[in-house]
Amino acid sequence: MTERLVKVYPAFERFWHWMQAALIFILLFTGLGLRGLHDLLPFGPAVMLHTITALALVVLWVFAIFWHLTTGTWRHYVPTTQGLWKVARFYAFDIFRGAHHPYRKAYWRKHNPLQALTYLALKLFLFPAIWVTGIAYLTYNFWEHQPNASLALQIIANLHVLVAYLIATFVVVHVYLLTVGHSFVEHVKPMITGFDTVDLTPEEEAYLAADEPGRLK
Repeated sequence: MTERLVKVYPAFERFWHWMQAALIFILLFTGLGLRGLHDLLPFGPAVMLHTITALALVVLWVFAIFWHLTTGTWRHYVPTTQGLWKVARFYAFDIFRGAHHPYRKAYWRKHNPLQALTYLALKLFLFPAIWVTGIAYLTYNFWEHQPNASLALQIIANLHVLVAYLIATFVVVHVYLLTVGHSFVEHVKPMITGFDTVDLTPEEEAYLAADEPGRLK
């Protein structure tokens, strides 16, 4: 294995990441306002901004799903138990003793096992749940005459809020982990420049040097 600086975050992935972060922040801000936790935005404009932002995020996610499927980058999210215990132990105990992170990034495995599992859970469960409940809530006028519609709306609204809080928890933990181990700048820099340090096999290094030299530094 050779350690090299490799562009593992293409331009679209970085755009998707930061745009998604901005849209989720706006949704949390307007959502908390709609729940009455702050009054920094009037109710009507908050509803309008929340709805437009949610639709923009859905469009972004559709493009992101298409990009992941057509570029093969979905492989980074395939869960594995190999090294999972070591990474979990690192975040639970070893990180407080100043130990080094046990995971080394690979060309086709840039997320550690715990990251891959967490991101996959977000994409398979939390994000679809927030889509479905949000769309059901938004289209209530179309099914309000169905039996027990008001009870269903209450359940849907509570589920929507619960999932939103779970996503907010992920955001807080995600940002917190950027402050441990390496410096905050070192953690964030790859998602700005696209380049990160990864271990390459001789075959991967030869392939990149010959076919995609722009991805090597």
